[in-house]
Amino acid sequence: MAFYKSEESITQLAEVESTNDEKKKTFVFANEGHTLGNALRLAMSNNPNIDFCGYTVPHPSETKMHFRIQMKEGRAIDALRKGLEDMVRMCDHMLVSFDKEMKAHKSTK
Repeated sequence: MAFYKSEESITQLAEVESTNDEKKKTFVFANEGHTLGNALRLAMSNNPNIDFCGYTVPHPSETKMHFRIQMKEGRAIDALRKGLEDMVRMCDHMLVSFDKEMKAHKSTK
């Protein structure tokens, strides 16, 4: 189980299944929903070793998101880690690009 602390809440990550198959895992993110689920699914969709990845939010009143990964090759936990790291890089790139364009826009006024 791992924790990510932010000012708003703590996201808790747990593995649902206790199978020995490292290629197929479902992870539960507490305090998360469609925003993280869809972005993470998109970030992981280009990985050629992933056979399937998707998410569900079991019920609107529950603040948790189930994320399923099935691999052709490799471990599901490694693919999840790479997907999260790729998301961080994409967000960093968007912030840099946004700041650059805002500076360019302000300089034209």
